[in-house]
Amino acid sequence: MKLKRRQFLFLSSVSAIGTGFLRWMFAHQNHQSADISDSTTAIAANPAKKDLLLRFVSVADTGTGAKGQYAVAGAMNAYHKKNPYDLVVLAGDNIYNNGEIEKINAVFERPYQGLLKQGVKFHACLGNHDIRTANGEPQVKYAGFNMKGRYYTFKRNQVQFFALDTNSNADWKNQLSWLEKELSLSNAPWKVVFGHHPIYSSGQYGSNPDFIKTFTPLFQKYGVQLYINGHEHNYERTRAIDGTTYLICGAGAGNRPVGRSEWTGYSTSDLSFASYEVYKDRIEISAIATNNRVFDKGIIQLKSA
Repeated sequence: MKLKRRQFLFLSSVSAIGTGFLRWMFAHQNHQSADISDSTTAIAANPAKKDLLLRFVSVADTGTGAKGQYAVAGAMNAYHKKNPYDLVVLAGDNIYNNGEIEKINAVFERPYQGLLKQGVKFHACLGNHDIRTANGEPQVKYAGFNMKGRYYTFKRNQVQFFALDTNSNADWKNQLSWLEKELSLSNAPWKVVFGHHPIYSSGQYGSNPDFIKTFTPLFQKYGVQLYINGHEHNYERTRAIDGTTYLICGAGAGNRPVGRSEWTGYSTSDLSFASYEVYKDRIEISAIATNNRVFDKGIIQLKSA
């Protein structure tokens, strides 16, 4: 059957529309849904927001001095230019492979020099690689990591942060007593805990049953809204579990495959970091890849006591 040119063009356009629709359906059926958006968007400069209390970012497993670290650092710089922040939560494995402080220039000061020169402060905790040299003490004493000890707390506006040593040789008895005391004394509406090892994870190491028994009751009792960690070389954000969102940001220099669990909000092995915008009533989370695209968004709502 011969088609006139006009008929051919019409049928071709219908076919293209149909193909596009099927691709859209397939992508949305297989895409891991986020809390407020499942689309990939470019980083946009946010207009000045009077109600923004704090913007910070988190990244982990960074200390390689290799191409992957520089790619993520470049994305952190690009984000900072459009959306300024002055705080980075550095969730462990800050120096590969063995925590040698003499590598600090190659694996920290040079990769993040753009941020450091603009006064951005990194607050670190110790990972399992970091304690291989002198049990991590040189890093605790290093001024650029702003650590007050192996575990410590600090405040920014209406957010209180609690840094933990989650290594197997940590002083668990005293640390847990300290954590509960500090949480009980805190009057901050927002409480963020960070450590190196995961509590809930769909990655290589999986969830930690002992940590679940230890930490989740404390987090629920004292209203901890967010736990940030690395160790798994991937990104994973859980849905709220008993009021706490668990976020892994360990793809700061290298990556590994990651699955998903019934409580997963989003997971990917893409090199990336996470950004957080804190408001009076919510925290908005954005996950950002090395191509400067936002690939996941989530919201943590402040629950009234």
